[in-house]
Amino acid sequence: MKVCHLTSVHSATDTRIFIKECQSLQKAGHEVYYVVPNVEDYEKAGVRIRGVQSAAKGQLDRMRNTTKQVYIKALEIDADVYHFHDPELMPIGLKLKAKGKKVIYDVHEDVPEQVLSKQWIPKPLRKFISMLVKNYERYASKKFDAISTATPTIAERFKGYNENTIIIHNYPLLDELSSDYNDKVVKSENTALYIGGIYVLRGIKEMVQAIEKLNEKIPCTFVLAGSFAPPALENEVRSMNGFKYTDFKGFLDRDGVKKALAEADMGLVLLHPEPRFIVSLPIKMFEYMSAGVPVIASNFPIWQEIVENNNCGICVDPLNVNEIADAMKWILENPEEAAQMGRNGRHAVETIYNWEAESKKLVEVYQKLEGSLAASY
Repeated sequence: MKVCHLTSVHSATDTRIFIKECQSLQKAGHEVYYVVPNVEDYEKAGVRIRGVQSAAKGQLDRMRNTTKQVYIKALEIDADVYHFHDPELMPIGLKLKAKGKKVIYDVHEDVPEQVLSKQWIPKPLRKFISMLVKNYERYASKKFDAISTATPTIAERFKGYNENTIIIHNYPLLDELSSDYNDKVVKSENTALYIGGIYVLRGIKEMVQAIEKLNEKIPCTFVLAGSFAPPALENEVRSMNGFKYTDFKGFLDRDGVKKALAEADMGLVLLHPEPRFIVSLPIKMFEYMSAGVPVIASNFPIWQEIVENNNCGICVDPLNVNEIADAMKWILENPEEAAQMGRNGRHAVETIYNWEAESKKLVEVYQKLEGSLAASY
């Protein structure tokens, strides 16, 4: 089939959309297009990237204007199946559905819950907007041909709207991060790593405070990779005492991520206990595991089940700086056990938490749509 993935938010190299989903579908024999903002047209790994130019100033402008450009480009491509990745594209999905196209909504996060902590939305409006989003998701999702969700909790809600709802976890690719995975009993420099979006709610302040406390007893460098949001947060974090032990890398490409993982003694994923985070399955946790890096993670029940059942790290209260520092200290003082945790995490990814298994579910969704298209001719 002719397949077109749509985004108004993500990048042309987005790991879930481009590397995993688009390339898996291309390998399955489909003709795959990917519409994405602010790039020129090009082809990579058999996927045809089609850019739309957007000079959007802020989220609201993007939701009004970039989405229109995405729709125009989508019509030009004239695909059999459209697969969109942003809630702001729901109206576009409905328009494409009205034109007789097959449409899939890929739900990466619990958007109504996410709205409740969006800093750019005035606080008094958040509950009202969250309710509007939830109601619109319910209305629109009933009309789409399939819903792909990233977690079981999101799937549970959408199954009430659309019986063709499937969970496709954003697990790591088996071969991407594994070539030099951690088996480091002896290492010249102690390193704790965080890769991802750098936000207050994702624990940046607690991590910097914990590295300061750890350095009172054991020297350790905190390698920080990602982008601050909002940008003003960077100055605030740089002013913290613990930042002198921090090596800020900025945004890393996939090769940079692989190198950082290969050098790390531990990976931190210490999201705050927000409702949407408690039921999330963050890709960074599985990438740490894939690279054989012991994990220090928030003590949310579903995270504890993964980390503790596979003995691949330590779960802590993400708001307790002493607990975080103690866990980091334990990793450094027990290198043999920590190395075994790394091996355990890698084994869990090889046997359970990998994209190769998830991609089969994605391909099956498309096979069913192909069958229904063939039946309609």
